[in-house]
Amino acid sequence: MPELRFTIGANPPGRLDKALARDVPEEAALSRTRLARLLESGAVRLDGVVEVNPKARVDEGAEVAITLEEAEESHILPEDIPLEVLYEDAHLIVVNKPVGMVVHPAPGTPSGTLVNALLHHCGDTLSGVGGMKRPGIVHRIDKDTSGVLVVAKDDAAHHGLALQFEKHTAERAYKAVVFGLPDAADPRLRGLRGISFEPGNVLKITTRLARHRTDRQKQAVFFDTGRHAVTRARVVERFGQPPAAALMECRLETGRTHQIRVHMAHAGHGLIGDATYGGKRKIAKGALSPAAQEAVQAFPRQALHAETLGFVHPVTEEQLSFTAPLPEDMESLLAALRG
Repeated sequence: MPELRFTIGANPPGRLDKALARDVPEEAALSRTRLARLLESGAVRLDGVVEVNPKARVDEGAEVAITLEEAEESHILPEDIPLEVLYEDAHLIVVNKPVGMVVHPAPGTPSGTLVNALLHHCGDTLSGVGGMKRPGIVHRIDKDTSGVLVVAKDDAAHHGLALQFEKHTAERAYKAVVFGLPDAADPRLRGLRGISFEPGNVLKITTRLARHRTDRQKQAVFFDTGRHAVTRARVVERFGQPPAAALMECRLETGRTHQIRVHMAHAGHGLIGDATYGGKRKIAKGALSPAAQEAVQAFPRQALHAETLGFVHPVTEEQLSFTAPLPEDMESLLAALRG
């Protein structure tokens, strides 16, 4: 089996697991979790002696050897599900996820997911992520949201991509169709906590997000707890007279669960079709044609599409950017609104 060797540097932390995490070569792309598992399994030797105690002391100059096990086969079964591949190389794959597809298997959806499809599509090109032959999921898109998603095929890509998402350097732009028209001239919006406007009438929403206190399936806006979340949104197109709906471009500074859906609902402009956050809203009589009204009321999912994803290739360091066109159902909704 392959072996990784390196030397502990100056002023090491007081315990072995922290020293390993600090000094393991970056190109090895070993996460803290995997290092802990390797320690526990006896795969780590310190100056030639096996060490399994994560709290063991380690001195500067100690020679570390880690035996890297061969990647295990995943317990998730591959499934021959068609994928729209936007880009693929030895390290990663970029796909346009369709509406209705769950990204990762879960108790309620053990099959038919993007991971099942990728295991079949990628086959032996998966060299292993975290010691297992599986796709490395670094970000997710809701089941009923379509659009661009990148997945790692090896540890190096997984580590590099995860770091970019953690530091919020990846570019993520979404298209959303919302109720109403967000406008800097709206005094209601101006007075809402967490709402501000930047030049060009760009709506900026800054809050914290955490699980809803009573409905654990939902996220909610907070200001004293939860994770920092920032969304910027600008109007691309408006519909109706008076304005009844708008096509928005939403850009994520952070990427929290349901972020755009929760933030736009907080601003009073929930997504059309979003039964969880946007709900059904009455539109002023005569603002839209009967056909447009019907299209809005009948839209079966949140009108949200991950249109653009940009990042630095974690291995080649090339700047990459991918765009997926709006799905047919959103195009039909927009056509009805324009009509």
